[in-house]
Amino acid sequence: MTATPVGRVDCTIAPSADVAPDAEIGAGTRVWHLAQVRERARLGRSCVVGRGAYVGPDVQVGDYVKIQNYALVYEPAEVGRGAFVGPAVVLTNDLHPRAIGPDGRPKGPDDWTPVGVVVGEGASLGARSVCVAPVKVGRWAMVGAGAVVVRDVPDHALVVGSPARRVGWVGRAGAPLQHAGDGVWHCPRTGERYREQGDRLHAL
Repeated sequence: MTATPVGRVDCTIAPSADVAPDAEIGAGTRVWHLAQVRERARLGRSCVVGRGAYVGPDVQVGDYVKIQNYALVYEPAEVGRGAFVGPAVVLTNDLHPRAIGPDGRPKGPDDWTPVGVVVGEGASLGARSVCVAPVKVGRWAMVGAGAVVVRDVPDHALVVGSPARRVGWVGRAGAPLQHAGDGVWHCPRTGERYREQGDRLHAL
């Protein structure tokens, strides 16, 4: 991998990557082989875009995000600071996907309205999971490998399956939280404590 020669400072872009001239690439960010970053996309500082990954036009990616190999992040997705997008994850953008219209003619750019997935700060999307737009994955939530997310995921929720359902809570360190009684949960790694209220978790 070689440093990019023109128009960007302190970032690294592999020679085989396809990065649009008007895409914004933050300092310290690395874009690996065969990745594609489309027009007007914005990648924050110290991100990693893995081999063969795709970042669509106007997609917004915060600082310290990892987009792993062959992940597909379709516009107009927003990926928050420190989020992890695992290998072969897909963030969709079409509510009613069709290649042709009712008249049998191919659909063009003006024949549909893209809708985006929002991934919160520190959230993790496991390998081959799919987020069906429009959904929001909350801050520090974790989506299990292969899950299909069709509804919003609360902050700190651990969801698995198809369709994805909540099976627990996770802390900022990624470890499952342990129940301490009376609706209180704690992180075995950091000691942080939370209170469960309905389908939400709140830091104490």
